[in-house]
Amino acid sequence: MNDQPTKEKKYRPNVAAIILSPKYPEKVEIFIASRTDVKDAWQFPQGGIDEGETPREALLRELKEEIGTDEVEILGEFPEWVSYDFPEMIAKKMYPFDGQRQKYFLVRLKPGAKIDLETHEPEFSQHTFVPYRNIFDYVTYFKRPIYKKVLDYFRKKGYL
Repeated sequence: MNDQPTKEKKYRPNVAAIILSPKYPEKVEIFIASRTDVKDAWQFPQGGIDEGETPREALLRELKEEIGTDEVEILGEFPEWVSYDFPEMIAKKMYPFDGQRQKYFLVRLKPGAKIDLETHEPEFSQHTFVPYRNIFDYVTYFKRPIYKKVLDYFRKKGYL
């Protein structure tokens, strides 16, 4: 029997955006971007929630910081928080957090909104819009289970 106390995991509060193109609902295409700091790591925009900030406020701030625009229409919100642990290669960089606890939003880019990845501190080097069926051809392995859960929810709700 192990008498060592189990360390309580610490999760960083975070928001994530599933962004649909301005062509939605006629054409369902989802935004994904490649990180500047991890080779071939494609993901949805996401970021930490600052002290005193609501998840919706954090969502709009993070979109402005990461993709250069907050011109979106919020279509839906995943009803619960979801968590994942960082893989070892990322955990050291994110200390003292063991992973992230995220609130997901489904948003539509407003017509005329301009994506600009050349932000103050660029997090993404390139982006694309892909049909739902192609998302998992791009997305980094450790995010796939959560992305599947959240995307399945929005599919069942009739958005995707």
